[in-house]
Amino acid sequence: MTEPRKRRSYSSSLRREHAQATRLRIATAARELMVGKGYADTTMAQVARDAGVAVQTLYTSCPGGKPALAKLVYDITLAGDALAVPQSDRPGVRAIIEEPDPARKLARYAAMATSILRRVTPVHRVLRAAAAAAPSDTGLRDVLAGIERERLTGSRGPAEHLHALGALRPDLDPGRAAAQIYVLTSTENFEKLTEVCGWSEAEYEDWLATVLAAALLAP
Repeated sequence: MTEPRKRRSYSSSLRREHAQATRLRIATAARELMVGKGYADTTMAQVARDAGVAVQTLYTSCPGGKPALAKLVYDITLAGDALAVPQSDRPGVRAIIEEPDPARKLARYAAMATSILRRVTPVHRVLRAAAAAAPSDTGLRDVLAGIERERLTGSRGPAEHLHALGALRPDLDPGRAAAQIYVLTSTENFEKLTEVCGWSEAEYEDWLATVLAAALLAP
């Protein structure tokens, strides 16, 4: 590689790292404000101030305004970082794929899902409440609908993986399996069991692993 190309690659890497750091600061500031004050009472100016960026930078990072900011907060909270790394390439998912035993595979999946739900449930609850209070906010409604579509699509990954291994129940196709995974791992179920019923997260995780195995795996 020539020296100019090395410099361009280094410069590109620095810009990417700077953009990721900026997005993380924005998402962190917005999440704290939205969870603390509510979605409706959080302004773009407040987020920009707390993130230490110009308001124009905020709109550049979130084209689409406040609903797009809400989606950024949800996505980064879900992933746990601002890295542009597909879920399939992340260590937790790789460990699930490489686990040979289907029941232990689902136990690993339940542990990962519990960790994600711990992070994302407060954000999802705030967005649901805001959408219910402002039914005319089509942007926020579209964000929530998109989140659900993404969750259902994402549930096809483990379902199709189990199907490819021949581990699914013989009367269960990947689409129906994905639908069950999608419902069982909802934030609403997590809220009801841990907050209303008083279960610990460890109890929820054990329950989820057991129910997933009973619902999906061949005898």
